[in-house]
Amino acid sequence: MTAVDVHVHVIVPELLREAGRPPDWRPSSALHEFVDVDRILAAEEQAGIDRVVLCPWVGLLFYEAEPEEGLRRCRLQNHALAGLRSSRPDRVSVLGAVPLQDPALAGAELSDLMAGGEFAGVEVAASVRGTYLGDPRFEPFWEAAERAGALVFVHPTTQGFADPVFGEYYLHNLVGNPMETTVTAAHMVLAGVMERHRDLKVLLAHGGGAILALRGRLCRGHEAVGSAGAALSEPPGVSIGRFLFDTVTHDPSLLRVLVEAVGADRVLLGSDYPFDMGDPDPVQTVRAAGLADAAQAAVLAGNAERLLGVA
Repeated sequence: MTAVDVHVHVIVPELLREAGRPPDWRPSSALHEFVDVDRILAAEEQAGIDRVVLCPWVGLLFYEAEPEEGLRRCRLQNHALAGLRSSRPDRVSVLGAVPLQDPALAGAELSDLMAGGEFAGVEVAASVRGTYLGDPRFEPFWEAAERAGALVFVHPTTQGFADPVFGEYYLHNLVGNPMETTVTAAHMVLAGVMERHRDLKVLLAHGGGAILALRGRLCRGHEAVGSAGAALSEPPGVSIGRFLFDTVTHDPSLLRVLVEAVGADRVLLGSDYPFDMGDPDPVQTVRAAGLADAAQAAVLAGNAERLLGVA
């Protein structure tokens, strides 16, 4: 393979039928096909993508539901995603959904999904009912994810901040989305999640937001402020380097900085298809970053092939 896109959203028709939505329904921010997987694959192929990792639209993770109802909806979605995977095993990998409003239930469901062999992991939102992912209540989920070897893709909720300014100039997306990822990544780091679970495979959307730019500040706080250093033994920069990052930075020079900072083996090609803030030409973004040939090949496909167990 020459390119694997690890950040592609899909709405499975089964959910639309249950919700009484028309087959072509999609959020207003989605510019391209969202439901028909053949058309999604055709669009990705036109962009030079050989394989996609399909994940739910984050609005369909159902954290607002009671846990058992959330589990039912997740299973409906996961069954359909597994069908997409099995029908196109050479082109499609999938990330499922779990009811993270009940972390123990989510961990059990993740274990079952991974045992079936059809899922690469799951997508989770940056927060669950306002609680970010470093909170101790999520430990059963992180334990299960590490044990199963699952890829956990952390994506912003898109509605993380209620300040009225985020309603202006599209700031809820332009700034709010990457800041949600930043907050939850920093929370996980300082809470010691990445230190305790060193085999976790946590992929941060949108280049990790601003977490890299704040690395020095987090390190200083860890050294100088008691409350910032209470739960973490290693320097925050070490924990930050345990994350995986997608390439959705919209700036080849920033992408190069990211690769140089965390290593080419920690960065994976992503597009955020089909949204307006997706990268319309992610392969070219990587090529324009001026990476060494081996690093470029790793980012475009090699890292994803290794993590997904495909080639």
